Amino acid sequence: MYQTDPPRPPQETMPTMYDLPSELVGESGLPDEFHRIQADLLSETCQPLTYPSEEILLASDLNLYYDPRHPLWYKRPDWYMVLGLPSGSQQQDLRLSYVIWQEGIDPFLVVELLSPGTEQEDLGKTLREVNRPPTKWEVYEQILRVPYYVIYDRYENHLRAFQVSGNHYEAISLPENRLWLEELELGLGLWQGTYQQTTGLWLRWYSSAGWVPTRREQAEQERQRAEQERQRAEQERQRAEQEHQRAEQEHQRAEQERQRAEQERQRADRLAEYLRSQGIDPDTLS
Repeated sequence: MYQTDPPRPPQETMPTMYDLPSELVGESGLPDEFHRIQADLLSETCQPLTYPSEEILLASDLNLYYDPRHPLWYKRPDWYMVLGLPSGSQQQDLRLSYVIWQEGIDPFLVVELLSPGTEQEDLGKTLREVNRPPTKWEVYEQILRVPYYVIYDRYENHLRAFQVSGNHYEAISLPENRLWLEELELGLGLWQGTYQQTTGLWLRWYSSAGWVPTRREQAEQERQRAEQERQRAEQERQRAEQEHQRAEQEHQRAEQERQRAEQERQRADRLAEYLRSQGIDPDTLS
């Protein structure tokens, strides 16, 4: 269990995200391509029904400062979500980092994407070194008590999830590699497909209706719906044209019948006139 240090004397002001570094000299740089693409897919498909988008922070590779007694200590989760947090609507309001004592809200869910060099720490199998910051597991479980911690190992296609229970994490059973979060009416699962021109097994959000579509998929769905509407409109136009042609044909048949009837009447009139000229009353003929 994480052992707290003796409390520090109160400070008049605590550093904000503008005072704290977003990178440290000697630290590894930006994440690899997989981490970037996977984080993009998580952010793009994360659309909870229970929170408006403007009250959700979705962060990737954004420093998370968690201990006001040690303001330079931080972790950098591969991806995490904070709920009930007003997001910046202006470019100048975008966060340089996430500072717990400034924001006042702990993350709701953290995702770590296993790498060969981080596996032991991500899974809570490393011990804290003396006079060193706590491990990721200790921070998420003991300090921030992040409700959900998800770990995806793309090398083994293995998804694991943990939920805070009491003072520790308990593993969650994941039937069909899926985790449903009732609080969000949304779930996380492994999806085989192509995203950003890269095919593989990806961690992705799903709803009760299925996989939450990406912007590209939404555009394709809209294109297909528009094409279906166009085809339906064309079919309606063709049916209307056929109905018009049938009505025109009926009109022509009726006109032909009228003309035939008129011709028959004229022939009958001529015959009656001829019979009268011969002294025969046509009305007396059977």
